[in-house]
Amino acid sequence: MSSVNLPIKSIGETPLTAEGTTFRSITETVSRVTENPAPRGWWIAFLMASSFLGIMTMAIGYLFWMGVGVWGNNAPVYWAWDITNFVWWIGIGHAGTLISAVLFLFRQKWRTAINRFAEAMTIFAVICALVFPGIHVGRAWLAYYMFPLPNEMSIWPNFKSPLIWDIFAVSTYATVSTLFWFVGLIPDLATLRDRAKSPLRRKIYGALALGWRGSNRAWQNYERAYLILAALSTPLVLSVHSVVSFDFATSLIPGWHTTIFPPYFVAGAVFSGFAMVMTLMLVTRAVYGVRSIVMMKHLELMNKIMLTTGSLVGYAYGMEFFIAWYSGDQYEQWLFFHNRASLDGPFSWAYWIMISCNVLSPQVFWFKKMRTSIPVMFVVSILINIGMWFERFVIIVTSLHRDFLPSSWGYYKPTLIDIFTYLGTLGLFFTLFLLFIRWIPMVAISEVKGVLPEADPHHDAHASHDESHEDGHDEAVGTPAIVAAEAEE
Repeated sequence: MSSVNLPIKSIGETPLTAEGTTFRSITETVSRVTENPAPRGWWIAFLMASSFLGIMTMAIGYLFWMGVGVWGNNAPVYWAWDITNFVWWIGIGHAGTLISAVLFLFRQKWRTAINRFAEAMTIFAVICALVFPGIHVGRAWLAYYMFPLPNEMSIWPNFKSPLIWDIFAVSTYATVSTLFWFVGLIPDLATLRDRAKSPLRRKIYGALALGWRGSNRAWQNYERAYLILAALSTPLVLSVHSVVSFDFATSLIPGWHTTIFPPYFVAGAVFSGFAMVMTLMLVTRAVYGVRSIVMMKHLELMNKIMLTTGSLVGYAYGMEFFIAWYSGDQYEQWLFFHNRASLDGPFSWAYWIMISCNVLSPQVFWFKKMRTSIPVMFVVSILINIGMWFERFVIIVTSLHRDFLPSSWGYYKPTLIDIFTYLGTLGLFFTLFLLFIRWIPMVAISEVKGVLPEADPHHDAHASHDESHEDGHDEAVGTPAIVAAEAEE
């Protein structure tokens, strides 16, 4: 037998699906989540998330009625939780573009099992982030000033303002990410359309599938469009959070005025985004039984990326201290060495929480036993998200609460409205995510099938798994792939 006819698994590649996984088992495993009634746990989680969403609605309504004075912002801390939450949510949305676009361009096949999670999470995180620019300006009814409207009367804000840059960057990111996500969904929506037993489901999924029939011409156009959108999305990974970092880097405030912010913010965004994908994936993978598709190999590779980006973030933290020392600026030195790092600094507790969660906790992933432990990776992913929130809090609040004049010094404490608004955005995020896994394929069916050995045109068909149903049972129930994967843990 010539080498081109050897099965893929015999060439040294690690399988990306469980042993015995077939085209049919992938379709059944993913589709049944949207076809079967939602479990009780889903309803409990949905009610909790929607309750927090209602709390956010009331908090924002109270804010509009009373004004931004109901927040804890003060002089000199004019920015606080509003901008902290905005930057945190934008950062979480970065992993989706990285996994989907960048890894796709580099032909990393392991992305296929997790890219749908990440793409959806990107869109939902951007929606949560966009809440804050609209409400933090004080006069929310004038938020349309931030959009690129005609300016003949010269009444709009300065278009050189970083706030306007944010609107352009984030709206572009949201548009391209949504298009990229939807285009990737089309073949899978057609699968749900063809399997639908209800006429209403068939019509809805049929309209969303845009007449997909799986012809050769359709696949060629699909792959071309997907590649173009991936190429458009890739620069956004670097540009969007770089633009967000310019909110700070273009100022003269000690702690902000530094050129390290753009790459530092991008590394932190990818870091926090992967952590959120990991948190959501571990829970969904266990509840809906997709262990045969989302395997330990995928989780371990994600842990390696989190270790790498966490190390980059730790390097950026160290460089901040070096720049402060090397510059000789007494204000920069006081901010970093006393206000943040010194144990008697007013916000040193927040700084050391940040260091512990972002720099120390990912170091456990140097050990394979830790990289492959579900409880460890779940705890670390949550700690990373907590630490990245504190990073934004430290950057913003500790740089502002001590002004150049001691008479202007102050201390920041959040109010209940601050807390309710933030918790409400978490409710908005999880409400959207729960609706997503309920009605849309959470895993890219067509892309996962493409990494099976049977999808290789040079694969020896006689060496592959026999997909016939000799006993007449449904392949998705009791298939060796699912049984083996569920025994994995």
